[in-house]
Amino acid sequence: MLYLIIFVAIVAVFIVSLYNRLVALRNRRENAFADIDVQLRQRHDLVPQLIETVKGYAGHEKELLMRITEARSTAMQAKTIDEKISAENQLASGLQGLKIAVENYPDLKANQNFLQLQEELSDIENKLAAARRFFNAVTTEYNTAVESFPGNLIAQNFGFKRETMFDLGDRRKEMDEPPTIKF
Repeated sequence: MLYLIIFVAIVAVFIVSLYNRLVALRNRRENAFADIDVQLRQRHDLVPQLIETVKGYAGHEKELLMRITEARSTAMQAKTIDEKISAENQLASGLQGLKIAVENYPDLKANQNFLQLQEELSDIENKLAAARRFFNAVTTEYNTAVESFPGNLIAQNFGFKRETMFDLGDRRKEMDEPPTIKF
């Protein structure tokens, strides 16, 4: 009887230990996304300034500027991590289109305000890339714990599930490169 009690106690400690590890990994993932969120807010604050600067030079690029403004608004209203990832991918795509459109305006590329905004955006994008890499590393660690034995048994019973990465899809290679500023 004593051996049975000791065995049950060991199993209980093991289960509690696995559960606590899953909770810690989930919280670490959420904390990693909070770091991304800070950079995203800075980018959101920078976008209107960038758009206003470009408007003065590129008035007929209204459609592109409207898409970026809408993407920013959607990104700021996103609530869940998955919604934010999707919205931020849309915003990043719009900003990439803006970089291409700017090439047509030599006066704009020489504007000091625009250059400063481009430099700030470049800095934020570099920080976002680093934060995304950390977030994805933490998410991978969490997903591994949720999917591997015996953690998967605990995960299934307590509602832990596989989480999504901050995936850039087809733009992954482009976004992993540090942004360049062309004059």
